[in-house]
Amino acid sequence: MPINATRPITISDVRRARGRIAAHVRRTPVLRAEIDTIGGRVPVVFKLEYLQLGGSFKARGSVNTVLAARDADRLPDAGVVVASGGNAAIGAAHAARIVDARCTVVVPENAPPVKVAALRELGADVRLVGSQYSEAAAAAATFATESGALELHAYDLHDVVAGAGTIALELAADVPGPLTTVVCVGGGGLLAGLAAAQRPGDHLVGAEPAGAACLHQAIQAGEPTSVELDSIAADSLGATMIGDICWSTITGSSLDSVVISDDEIIAARRMLWRQFRIVVEHGTATAVAAVVGGQVRVAHDSTLCVLLCGANTRPDDL
Repeated sequence: MPINATRPITISDVRRARGRIAAHVRRTPVLRAEIDTIGGRVPVVFKLEYLQLGGSFKARGSVNTVLAARDADRLPDAGVVVASGGNAAIGAAHAARIVDARCTVVVPENAPPVKVAALRELGADVRLVGSQYSEAAAAAATFATESGALELHAYDLHDVVAGAGTIALELAADVPGPLTTVVCVGGGGLLAGLAAAQRPGDHLVGAEPAGAACLHQAIQAGEPTSVELDSIAADSLGATMIGDICWSTITGSSLDSVVISDDEIIAARRMLWRQFRIVVEHGTATAVAAVVGGQVRVAHDSTLCVLLCGANTRPDDL
């Protein structure tokens, strides 16, 4: 079914999502630490969202969407279908299990085997299509039309974005004062959810690989624009265009956009392992690399927070 993705997300949407999903997802902890950057050692709060169901924040949005559909009697016998590089599909599979529904996922043929294996273990019907997310998305849309399944979206569906935004409510409760939150950006669903739940004085920094910088290029162009993907983090940050919901929601938000090289991403991921024994995906490490490389400016009265949003990866290359 077509997705109308023009209405921005509001704080009310996020609060409703929190009430809906609280009993079904994990309230992830924070870790206060210090890390070395090119400007010296700085204090940071890590939000450990990789401890979420399925190993990434994506479960929040999928659970919110599926529960909302069930409560409105809109959950079909064909279940749900989603296209994803892996994490959104894992989130959807967890959500489907909560309501005992079928789950079909369409992933690119180059999706990480660790994610495909996790999907199959969750009982999802996994279909490998194409080499990019856009090709998988087209196949998922066709399946939804032919089967009647509820089509989820990795980042451009209102309930998905609102669910992701519940992270901001947890951070506001756990960390006093204004926050400068650094988050990796793919299609922008997580960024939009956080922007919707920003408090006065809060600030967001969207970090992207140079080879998958759809937010950065949209800001430069003044509108969403298609980009070519060429990054080690493209398996999780592989959207070729920023989502419409993100674009409409971040308008007027306190937001910076920074771009990171693959070498910086690799180094930041390895640093997390060496110093904290934390293993994350390359996409997640993009946010850490932005801080290590000195691209994030934090006001004197603001607390630096880095969102570690996914860990569906193999540790043998660290």
